[in-house]
Amino acid sequence: MLEDTIAAIATPVGEGGLAVIRLSGRQALRVAAQCFVPAGVETPDLGSVPSHTIHFGRIVREGKTIDEVLAAVMRAPRTFTREDVVEISCHGGVLPAKLVLDALLAAGARLAHPGEFTRRAFLNGRIDLVQAEAVAEIIHARTELSLQAATEQLAGKLSHKINLLRDQVMNILAHLEAHIDFPDEDIAPATRDQLLGSLREGMAFVEKLLQAAPEGQILRRGIRAAIIGRPNVGKSSLLNHLLGRERAIVSPVPGTTRDTIEETANIRGLPITFIDTAGLRSAQDSLEQEGIRRSHQTLQSAELILHVLDAADPEVHLSLQLTAAIPETRQILVRNKMDLLPSPPPAWPGEAPVCDVSCMTGAGIDTLKDKIREAVWSGRIRADMAEAMINSRHQDALARACEALHQGATALESGSPLEMAAMDLRIAANSIGEIVGQTTTEDLLDRIFSQFCIGK
Repeated sequence: MLEDTIAAIATPVGEGGLAVIRLSGRQALRVAAQCFVPAGVETPDLGSVPSHTIHFGRIVREGKTIDEVLAAVMRAPRTFTREDVVEISCHGGVLPAKLVLDALLAAGARLAHPGEFTRRAFLNGRIDLVQAEAVAEIIHARTELSLQAATEQLAGKLSHKINLLRDQVMNILAHLEAHIDFPDEDIAPATRDQLLGSLREGMAFVEKLLQAAPEGQILRRGIRAAIIGRPNVGKSSLLNHLLGRERAIVSPVPGTTRDTIEETANIRGLPITFIDTAGLRSAQDSLEQEGIRRSHQTLQSAELILHVLDAADPEVHLSLQLTAAIPETRQILVRNKMDLLPSPPPAWPGEAPVCDVSCMTGAGIDTLKDKIREAVWSGRIRADMAEAMINSRHQDALARACEALHQGATALESGSPLEMAAMDLRIAANSIGEIVGQTTTEDLLDRIFSQFCIGK
């Protein structure tokens, strides 16, 4: 497939100022030259222009002009894919981009698969597998913190650390295999201690990365937070304040919200999906019954519960029965309508964090955002953490590597045959190599790059 020349629209489908169609492959210049007619009579065809130059002209098919375009020519290996690349910028809109793409396909290109440009960059040694995944994470980043972590990953910060770890394991393995090849020369105690010390350093680094895995997952996908409570306590008003816009209908009539409403907001750098639910009470009709059923369903699946209470309600204690079965560590009690109280209420017993707010005045909303962040993420992001935010695939490979390193260290300490320790270290090295793609399979690559959009 690397012999093919591939083409795809690289910009989102829809109306806009520009659309970009990307070509990559050995025949990219020839394919583009068949469709591109330069504006100047003295301008050479695209097959003979210098690299990294831009040319004005027309895309033509069967003698008919499709659009006026700019063609950027980039010759291998100084391109994203390390192949010849042509990027054609035409007028934005679904039809112009499609017709330009159709002309390129008719001239000999093949439609690219999802993520195929990035896959070629990996296969041609332009980036490793961690950096390839970072490309998708940059595209899907929803907060500045997740974008920072993905950018650090694309820059190779995590890859550098992983490669150093693998080199460290391979050096230890080389020492063991040297002694296996020459069994008459036993490992000196000082050398054994030195190898064990190096192994423990590697294990400590792997364990540090694994400890940061939950933070990495939160940065990438965020969490789901359900806003629940009795009718007319201010759940929809709270959602609007957290989103910073009027998303839900607010009414003094109880039971206004009949269905769940989901919206994602950036809360102190973390992507939080808030779910506004129907007020929990004895339903008045079948429609409200269905809304309450969905509220209970959301209550069970959410990772964080914002339990909204009416601080001015003398029967506020009855609301606590709604979440009695939910661990308090998953809840934040939000006492709303504080502006209606003549004096602050007494401290609330229990382990769940409490935040006093007024959705009428906006008081306490910033404090609530801080408490949400504390509930989701107990620590603070350090600069070095963003450089090593691992995903679930990395986590699985590191967990296998960590187990193998522990077994190798145990075998080396106990005086077991060196072949046993060497076998464990080979497993560890292969597992670590999976992360950056030094050891990989077609199935793994298909799984990773199928998650990309076409054109990237």
